[in-house]
Amino acid sequence: MSTPVGLPGFHAPAVGFEQPFAMLEACHERVERTLTLLQRLQAYLREQPADDAARQAARDVLRYFDVAAPLHHQDEELHVFPPLLAEGAPSVVALVQRLQADHLHMAQDWAAARGALLALAQGQQQGFSTDEEARFAHFAQRYEAHIQAEEGTAYPCAHALLAPGDLHSMGLEMAARRRVG
Repeated sequence: MSTPVGLPGFHAPAVGFEQPFAMLEACHERVERTLTLLQRLQAYLREQPADDAARQAARDVLRYFDVAAPLHHQDEELHVFPPLLAEGAPSVVALVQRLQADHLHMAQDWAAARGALLALAQGQQQGFSTDEEARFAHFAQRYEAHIQAEEGTAYPCAHALLAPGDLHSMGLEMAARRRVG
């Protein structure tokens, strides 16, 4: 296994907060890269016990889903979902309610999955059990369906409802949550 490169996704083309929906989609790309790193880590550990590269990969996955992903969900809960719930078509409102429930379920899925990664990162275990890998797969599958629904429907509908000033405020608030600029 080649040594994992820092925090997954930091090598993506830069997107600024002045384009908040592009930033949200860039976050999805980082989610997908981090989930791919998790899959690669699992495959690697099926062949050999954990080493420094594997422990670093586990730390990278933990960092992303412990820090960045909750901020991303907060962005959606504060800026994307409210206009859709207030002004969206009934089918869009139903979708947003499902996406909100997904956020709760993904947090629960992550809480159930992260312990194995933490143990690996801390050198307390050398690989993953079948049950742990099943938790990772469940977590990844929920995320993949969630991203498709957001990018395919929720984001375009919310973007259409927001005025340029709203988009500007949204970007500033997203940056402030991350203590950027």
